[in-house]
Amino acid sequence: MRIKPEQLSQLLKKQQTQCFTIMVDEPLLSIEAADTIRHSLYHQGVTEREIFTVDHRFEWSKITQWSDQCSLFSTSKLLDLRIPTGKVGNDGNTALVTFLDNLSPDLWFMVTLPTIDKKSQASKWFTALDNRGVIVAIDSIERTQLPQWIQQRFHAQKQAIAPDALQLLVDNVEGNLLAAQQEILKLGLLYPEATLSVEQVRNAVFDVARHDVFDLPEAMLTGDIVRFTHMLENLHSEGVAPPLVLSILVDPLRKLLLLHRGVSEGKSLGYLFKEIRVWGQQQTLLSSAMKRYAPPLLMEGLTHAALIDKMIKGIKQGEIWDEFLQYGLRFAERSQTKSFERRILQT
Repeated sequence: MRIKPEQLSQLLKKQQTQCFTIMVDEPLLSIEAADTIRHSLYHQGVTEREIFTVDHRFEWSKITQWSDQCSLFSTSKLLDLRIPTGKVGNDGNTALVTFLDNLSPDLWFMVTLPTIDKKSQASKWFTALDNRGVIVAIDSIERTQLPQWIQQRFHAQKQAIAPDALQLLVDNVEGNLLAAQQEILKLGLLYPEATLSVEQVRNAVFDVARHDVFDLPEAMLTGDIVRFTHMLENLHSEGVAPPLVLSILVDPLRKLLLLHRGVSEGKSLGYLFKEIRVWGQQQTLLSSAMKRYAPPLLMEGLTHAALIDKMIKGIKQGEIWDEFLQYGLRFAERSQTKSFERRILQT
């Protein structure tokens, strides 16, 4: 059975299952779901826990041995199995199916792992987990969802946050929910039951954002210059390879040129998106970008990219990361909105 994270507490009250699988990519959300389960089981008398972490050297016989040892005693116990890679191999597949088939009534089983693909979810071991208990599948928090997520956390602390302060906090903790929660708790201690101002947030919060290089095109094409600049600075300090950054920044330009060409030939956007393999939110992003960026501007961008490529290869002299910024501004400034102008005054 599969449930949403908000259904977990209610299910635990009913005490209807022995087996819990937490599937999520974000460490904080995994920790919180696991804490909820352990806390509930503790109050049900499950006070002992064994932790196994699976790696390439893990001996799957350990879980069978643990189960056999527990059968000698009547104490309720929890096996906390952590699979960081989401892969169990043939031995793990067999061991887990056997373990679940013979799970004693006084034992509980909790598995935590990252989100795995549909093929892996159809495997025998995962199907056994699904049939024997509940799967708590938790989606990652996207940037567009982050402001609401932060506000809910402050509300739980009897706090509120001003819109400009909220935007500043989002910019500083994006991509790092664990650090975001730490900052939220810190602000709760510093300013209990208050409405937080931008000055209070700026004085208290460290820049703990972790940016995914693959999010750069979104910031560039939506005109979020503050975010684009911030991301470049962090990626540079983290030592991300310039060739990777360049290839990711060039990709949307090439796709936009293909879309323009296809539309001029009478093809529909729906057909073209399938042809160039663009899915989900990327379709909305590129559809909007087509209205702002004509082919001549896109070609200028590719010419600029070729210059940066020569710098990376040492053929031309120049500051590569400065050129990345200029490249992004070429397109971001076309998308700039009044909302950005308000934000830039706050930083």
